[in-house]
Amino acid sequence: MRVDAHQHFWRYAPRDYPWMGDGMDMLRRDWLPRDLAPLLATAGLDACIAVQARADEAENTFLLDLAQRHDVIAAVIGWVDLFAANAGERLAHWRAHPRFAGVRHLLQDDPDVAATLADPRFARGVEAVQRQGLVYEILVRGATQLAEVPAFCARHDRHWLVLDHLGKPAIGGDGEAEWQRYLHALAAQPHVLCKASGLVTEVVGATLDSDAIRRHLDAALEAFGADRLMFGSDWPVCLLRADYAAVAAQVQDWADRLSINEQAQLWGGTARRCYDIHG
Repeated sequence: MRVDAHQHFWRYAPRDYPWMGDGMDMLRRDWLPRDLAPLLATAGLDACIAVQARADEAENTFLLDLAQRHDVIAAVIGWVDLFAANAGERLAHWRAHPRFAGVRHLLQDDPDVAATLADPRFARGVEAVQRQGLVYEILVRGATQLAEVPAFCARHDRHWLVLDHLGKPAIGGDGEAEWQRYLHALAAQPHVLCKASGLVTEVVGATLDSDAIRRHLDAALEAFGADRLMFGSDWPVCLLRADYAAVAAQVQDWADRLSINEQAQLWGGTARRCYDIHG
């Protein structure tokens, strides 16, 4: 089974998606499984992981309902308020659904990432995530925020942690050496996995720099190895810079030098192991 490990669905309402700012008009519409299915098929992919796009438990209901009606959705990464005293109860409630695989908190939007990661309430929430065998996905932007993550991961090592979008490096911009250093610090921890996803929207220049993207993929491969990397399209957000076919082809072209087994891990094996997907 070949898996797109990171994409989104939504029924668009302005109040629900305030992060869709200037220049994101094309995202302001419904994006649903019927839109994605032909793109997956054309790219030779069999399933996807649907990841939350808003901080509300209603998102869990929406995505899990889609998963019940569309077999292409192999797992859901949802949202729970990890600061809440009843976070463990809420996680257990959603965990009862067989396709609820984990949660994420939008760290990249927090005013002080270090303060969030050091908050004992948040720590208890993440501990509850791992205690229940759920995946916690880490969303940070750039080297400065990524610097706070290795120590956090070292404190939470009971289950998989997944770094989204390679930590959102400024591709073609500043901070590449620092980003690589922190990426290697994360990769030294065997319970941390990494998504080769969301890269086209992190390119700093007006045109996509394929060489710079390949250089960042090379760095991720060197740090994590193919068996701890997974492909993700970040569709439909990727459409701000490239269509689905172009995103998949770019990663495939880069991955052609890998062995057959390494490619199998990148294109689904790692995701199946992480999210406990059978098939």
